[in-house]
Amino acid sequence: MTFDELATSILAGKPATEDDALAVLRAHDDELLDVVAAAGRLRRAHFGNTVKVNYLVNLKSGLCAENCNYCSQSLGSTAPILKYSWLKTDEAVEQAAAGLKGGATRVCMVSSGRGPSDKDIDKVTEMVGAIKGENPGVEVCACLGLLKEGQAERLKDAGVDAYNHNINTAESHHDKIVQTHTYADRVDTVTKAKTAGLSPCSGLIAGLGETDEQLVEALFALRELESDSIPVNFLMPFDGTPYENTWELDPTRCLLILAMARFVCPDREVRIAGGREMHLRSLQGLALHVANSIFLGDYLTSEGQAAETDLELIRDNGFVVLGSDEHDAQIAAGHSHDPAIRRRGAGTDVAANA
Repeated sequence: MTFDELATSILAGKPATEDDALAVLRAHDDELLDVVAAAGRLRRAHFGNTVKVNYLVNLKSGLCAENCNYCSQSLGSTAPILKYSWLKTDEAVEQAAAGLKGGATRVCMVSSGRGPSDKDIDKVTEMVGAIKGENPGVEVCACLGLLKEGQAERLKDAGVDAYNHNINTAESHHDKIVQTHTYADRVDTVTKAKTAGLSPCSGLIAGLGETDEQLVEALFALRELESDSIPVNFLMPFDGTPYENTWELDPTRCLLILAMARFVCPDREVRIAGGREMHLRSLQGLALHVANSIFLGDYLTSEGQAAETDLELIRDNGFVVLGSDEHDAQIAAGHSHDPAIRRRGAGTDVAANA
């Protein structure tokens, strides 16, 4: 079966199998555009030409006692990241406003740590009330770690729309990447969020030494969990973490991982998340023909490309920002740049651009 035939079968209601997913992941280089075209059919069938834009607000950075080996904020990490305790409510509102002004429709409020105390929940609910008070239509997703009984319900009552807690990797690989909590702990939190009426957001990190089969295992677990939104992160090997010298990804591999996610979960939001700029590089635009969601600007502890560059990426690939009324103005803005006059290389004393 060709990849186009696979897409037709999925659109007819027959879910992709694990063998199908492996075939996508292991596609040859000369099949890459066939994979993207087929996955793009599924993407457009469910999401048209829209891209959902999300914005991260890191409420508390670093200072985490968990030993997630991939994380720059974890116990034992010496990565030189920003470290601070909880933002004040007005600071959180200010940060959220910046993302919304840039075109985001969902604010993702994240804190480091194993999980929130009840006082932490109080802080977040106050922030959510303030953000929604100024921006009534905004979606808010909380990502606070492992939840205790009753906390998801409190977040829901406060106006939180979604809860993110990534499974990160396959159950068969989990204990190799973190030992201070279990895979079952993560699934339990996703289940608590879903039971409370929060939209479950759960994804993975690729490039952690997992096998092809384990990537497939993780995606099928996310399908089983009924994750509405699937962030696909690509490992950023921060210096000062156990994975600092782990480089397993290239742009084509990342694109195939995203395509596999689309085939396995055709009607779910597939979000290109951390590591997008580092690993997809010049294929970011092509990836939008498979995924339908990105983060705008910076991430939790790393900088992303300029927000305007993200918006240009969306426009230049024929997509529009979900919820935007400014499509025509955005197109016009994309043609407003003056040519850059060459002032280096031949005929000058400045080194050539090479």
